[in-house]
Amino acid sequence: MNILLTGASSFTGYWFIRQLAGRGHTVFATFQGSKDSYSGLRKRRIDELPEGVVRVWNAPMLSTRLQNLVDEVGRWDLLCLHGACVTGYRNPDFDFVHALKNNTEGLLGLLERMAACGMKRVIATGTVYEANEGFGEEPLRAFSPYGLSKSLTWQVQQFCAQNLGLHLGKFVISIPFGPFEESRFTSYLMKTWHEGKVAEIRTPLYIRDHIHVSRLALHFADFAENLKGVAGSSRCAPMGYVESRGAFALRFAAEMRPRLGLDCGVVLGEQKEFSEPFMRVNTQMIDLPEGQWREAEAWDELAANYRPEDVSPNTP
Repeated sequence: MNILLTGASSFTGYWFIRQLAGRGHTVFATFQGSKDSYSGLRKRRIDELPEGVVRVWNAPMLSTRLQNLVDEVGRWDLLCLHGACVTGYRNPDFDFVHALKNNTEGLLGLLERMAACGMKRVIATGTVYEANEGFGEEPLRAFSPYGLSKSLTWQVQQFCAQNLGLHLGKFVISIPFGPFEESRFTSYLMKTWHEGKVAEIRTPLYIRDHIHVSRLALHFADFAENLKGVAGSSRCAPMGYVESRGAFALRFAAEMRPRLGLDCGVVLGEQKEFSEPFMRVNTQMIDLPEGQWREAEAWDELAANYRPEDVSPNTP
């Protein structure tokens, strides 16, 4: 397939492209900035993309560069709307109105242009923290202003795709972890252990859904390859390790301890804060064909690729 994927410099975007390209698809990876505008972890991801991936610089959805590319290629099979405004996504004052505009500006024109070139299928990636996604405490409201921006973005994506008679698939992401990730819960654990300290888990009771990013990418590629080419909709919301944060931290420690030769100590604190929903997890336990994904190898890869300079001092 000829696949156009936005959000290619992101953690999950890198893994999705790696899996799709590995299956023989031609992936056009779009970037909003120039090649020289990327640094740090995002630059490392871009540099590690497989050979054959077409890197398209300065190409937000509204850009002439992207419009010309669509016409030049001439035949399209799939659009993956993975890019989203995420700067400051943890902040309570995250500007969801600005994010919505950034996520959707130029979308209808891009869909029309690609549909004229034969494209009938679209995937939009969402988050379990959107309104009416996942399983947990009712009502399933948007988890945060960022979650709200993704909820509103999905509404626009639905409207545009349905008006053009496209098949729109939604791929819902919970909490991925693995090599090339940003500063997150697992990077806090790794940094603490590399410093020879014990990791304190302050909110061990929350029930969450962590998934190996390599497994997530396999589910994404399977979903992409099996989307129907007729008007309609479908969804995929793969579950990972559904358990308390404390239990997951202990699982993570048990996997990393023998691989890294570190103590990987964990202390579960007494949780006093319950400002977030107690439980929010994905909804589908999806089996993979035997041999397609090996859990032990995924943990091996994580341990081998996690370097001290990649982790962050942020506490959980």
